Amino acid sequence: MKKYLVEFIGTFFLVFTVGMAVRSGSALAPIAIGASLMVMIFAGGHVSGAHFNPAVTLAVFLRGKCDKSDVFPYWLAQLAAGAAAAGLVTFLVGKPAAVGAHELVPSVLVEFLFTFALAWVVLNTATAKGTAGNSFYGLAIGMTVMTGAVAVGGVSGGAFNPAVGLGVVLMGLEKLNQLGVYVVAELAGGAAAALAYRTVNGNE
Repeated sequence: MKKYLVEFIGTFFLVFTVGMAVRSGSALAPIAIGASLMVMIFAGGHVSGAHFNPAVTLAVFLRGKCDKSDVFPYWLAQLAAGAAAAGLVTFLVGKPAAVGAHELVPSVLVEFLFTFALAWVVLNTATAKGTAGNSFYGLAIGMTVMTGAVAVGGVSGGAFNPAVGLGVVLMGLEKLNQLGVYVVAELAGGAAAALAYRTVNGNE
């Protein structure tokens, strides 16, 4: 249960930061989001691995570093945290008057690519033998999310995480049909990253 609680806490603060930073209209929102993920990874990585993202959990499982019995509890904790954070954001600032709209194909493509990048960075900095015991993995992962948010946030909303996707839909920042894009493209990106990792590194 400790692992699942840590996954809930880390995901909650990530999604809460997404909602509040975006609703504030600050140009620094991507930095706040990446920093939130970074600090939560440093805080919880030693307990749960600090996935805070169903696509990352899938990638780590396929890479062989997450027990099968933990996959669905991790997903449940992450999605519940996304929904809880969305509820608090909505309570604090309400729902926006306008909802984001994104074209399907570009949205799928960039969500796949940056979720691949995120999972690829996680696998290579937090699970690889060559980088074992490093002190930079949280920064690398947080910076990947920040980079994606700046680069393609305007194309797709920049979720790179089904729990974030659920949260922003519940907050009214994205339309319901965008949730399907987030789930399918991001899980595919995580799976592809695991395949690429194993192709490069073998079973270690």
